[in-house]
Amino acid sequence: MNVQTSVRVDKNELMRLAREEAYSTPLKNFHPGAPRLFQNDTWQPWFERLRKEEPVHYCTNAPIEPYWSVTKYNDIMHVDTSHGIFSSDASLGGIGIRDMPVGYDWPSFIAMDQPKHSAQRKTVSPMFTPTHLDELAKLIRERSQKVLDGLPRNETFNFVDRVSIELTTQMLATLFDFPWEERRKLTRWSDVATALPKSGIVDSPEQRRKEMDECYAYFAKLWNERVNAAPRNDLLSMMAHSDATRHMDPDNLMGNLILLIVGGNDTTRNTMTGSVLALNENPEQYEKLRANPELIDSMVPEVIRWQTPLAHMRRTALVDTELGGKTIKKGDRVVMWYVSGNRDEEVIDRPNEFIIDRPRPRTHLSFGFGIHRCVGMRLAELQLKIIWQEMLKRFDRIEVVGDVRRIYSSFIKGYETLPVRIPG
Repeated sequence: MNVQTSVRVDKNELMRLAREEAYSTPLKNFHPGAPRLFQNDTWQPWFERLRKEEPVHYCTNAPIEPYWSVTKYNDIMHVDTSHGIFSSDASLGGIGIRDMPVGYDWPSFIAMDQPKHSAQRKTVSPMFTPTHLDELAKLIRERSQKVLDGLPRNETFNFVDRVSIELTTQMLATLFDFPWEERRKLTRWSDVATALPKSGIVDSPEQRRKEMDECYAYFAKLWNERVNAAPRNDLLSMMAHSDATRHMDPDNLMGNLILLIVGGNDTTRNTMTGSVLALNENPEQYEKLRANPELIDSMVPEVIRWQTPLAHMRRTALVDTELGGKTIKKGDRVVMWYVSGNRDEEVIDRPNEFIIDRPRPRTHLSFGFGIHRCVGMRLAELQLKIIWQEMLKRFDRIEVVGDVRRIYSSFIKGYETLPVRIPG
């Protein structure tokens, strides 16, 4: 209890200082996409001020190319659903605030415009139908039970590694029918694919290239096996036997593989970790959940809003347009800050509070909207629902007992470590 209290006091002081900095910095000097704001979890006051004073803001004070920040829920919805005005295409920069490094601009269906986007997306969508999710649910439950039963009591461990990474990587291995004993390669490739130079995940561009080349070579071997075998019920085989994806060039194949790896790994794993942290930071909500486990159904979308595992998505303007009274020029970068839209006071009641029985918990932007809405969102919700059902059956509580370490990124909003203890 004392540890939790001291961590909370430190966080309050950190937020006080962050608020002072955010409100004393001239708007013309704002760089809300600075990764340090997310690593330190001090991003909130910067976006709060933008929503109030300049909801569509042009940043020229950054070590990257200038970009527009869109921070209000309805403006983000407009950008996300106006596919004729705002492009996701990899050749124009793709979906991240930073252009992909040269040699890594692999096109994937999330970084494509119509009609190519839908043709490739439809290839993998059968994996996420209600019927197939019902089958996967049994497997998810069995694996969740096994992982949770293996956790120590009265001993500090890293929830990120022991639970979040392990369970999401097991699911990825299943979706790809990837060699089970080497499944942690998927976690590593996901981390490397999204790592920033200062993140500490890779030491140099050369190391990054080497590891991503290993990823491609590994999957090329699996691809060739699936192409020459009868169709099976895994993502790789689905792509190998679909007319829309069977003849993809190597870069397109790699782009879709990385998309599916990152989408299946980072988002669910970080929301899983975030749910434990959110309930510890809001003990009255934890008590409410323990008293009524049926609230898991509304807690899951609430924690997805609260965590917002992908802080932003970027588009590129195809034409001159106007948004929020600002003129956006053709070719400009436009960043939709989902993390800010999910805190928009005009759309979401008491948005800075974590409320597990919120009346309309699915009012959030975390999965995006329009043609690029997350194809695996129901699977992500299913994994979170089952892991909490099984945790509530086994543990009176899971206590956060140390400092949280977040990753250095303004794209993946995630965790390196979450020290926890399960009282015996």
